[in-house]
Amino acid sequence: MLATPSSTDHRGGPSSGLTKLRNTVSQPVVAAFCAGGVAGAVSRTVVSPLERLKILFQVQSAGRDAYKVSVSQGLKKMWREEGWRGFMRGNGTNCVRIVPYSAVQFGSYNFYKRNIFEPSPGADLTPVTRLVCGGAAGVTSVFFTYPLDIVRTRLSIQTASFAELGTRQKELPGMWTTMVSVYRTEGGILALYRGIVPTVAGVGLNFMTYEFVRKYLTPEGDKHPNAFRKLLAGAISGAVAQTCTYPFDVLRRRFQINTMTGMGYQYKGIADAVRAIVTQEGVKGLYKGIVPNLLKVAPSMASSWLSYELSRDFLVSLQSARTEGVL
Repeated sequence: MLATPSSTDHRGGPSSGLTKLRNTVSQPVVAAFCAGGVAGAVSRTVVSPLERLKILFQVQSAGRDAYKVSVSQGLKKMWREEGWRGFMRGNGTNCVRIVPYSAVQFGSYNFYKRNIFEPSPGADLTPVTRLVCGGAAGVTSVFFTYPLDIVRTRLSIQTASFAELGTRQKELPGMWTTMVSVYRTEGGILALYRGIVPTVAGVGLNFMTYEFVRKYLTPEGDKHPNAFRKLLAGAISGAVAQTCTYPFDVLRRRFQINTMTGMGYQYKGIADAVRAIVTQEGVKGLYKGIVPNLLKVAPSMASSWLSYELSRDFLVSLQSARTEGVL
C-alpha cells in the first residue's frame, strides 16, 4: 500500500520538510524579506546602464568634462569604449549588495510596522509613522550592506575614461579585493562606511510616499490592485522621493571616492562638501546626474515594487493554499 501524505509527514519525510519550508516562507516578515531581495535584483539590472551613467555624472567635479555630455551621448560613449560590459559594470556587485539590502529593508520595514508601530493588527499608519518606520528600515539595511555600495561605486568609475584617473584600467581588481584595499589603505572599518550619513537621509520618504500613493490608487476595499496601478504607484513614489533627496545621493557618491587621488576634491565634512560644490559648481552641482536618475526612477521603482508585491503575495499565498489543500 502506498503511504499517504499524512503518514509521510508523520515520519518527517520529504513532504514534512516541504510543508515546514512553505510555512516558513509564507510568514509575512519572511515573505517580505525574500520578496525584497528579488525586487532589488530585478530593478537594478533593468536600469544598470542609467545607474552607472548617473554615478559617472555625479562624481565629476568642476573643470572635468570627460562625461559632460547628454544622456544619449554618455550611453553611446560607454558602449563605444567598453561595450555591453560597460553597461553592466558594477552591476554584479550591486546585485550582491542590493539583494540583502532590499531583503533587509523590506523585511525590517514589515517587521517594524507590524510589531512596533501598528497600534492594532491591520490598523492604518499615519504618514509620520510611516516615515519613522521607513527610516528605521533604511538605517537597518544600510548598516548591513553599505561597504558593498562603496565597492560598487569604485568599480563603476575605474574603467571610465576620466583623464584624472590616468590610464583606464583594463583588468579590474575583484569585489573583495577592492573592499580589502579600501579597508587597509583608507582608514579601516570607517572607510567602508564613508558617506553613510547622507545615504540614510530620505529612505523613509520613499516608503511613506509609496504607501500614501497606493492608498489613493487603490479603491477602498481592493486588496489586490492590478499591475498597472502597482507600477504607477511605484513610479510616482520613486520620482517624488528621489528628487527630494537627490543632493544627498550626490554627496554620498562624492564621499565614497573622496580619498581617491585626481578626482578634484577632498571634503572635510558634509557642510564643507556642500559649500565647495555650490561655490565651484553652482547649485546645479548638487543635481548632477539627475536626468538619467529621473529616466531610471520610473522603471526601477516600478519594477521593484511590482516584483516585490508579486513575490510577496505568491509566498504568502503558499500558506493559504496549503490550508485549503491545494498544495
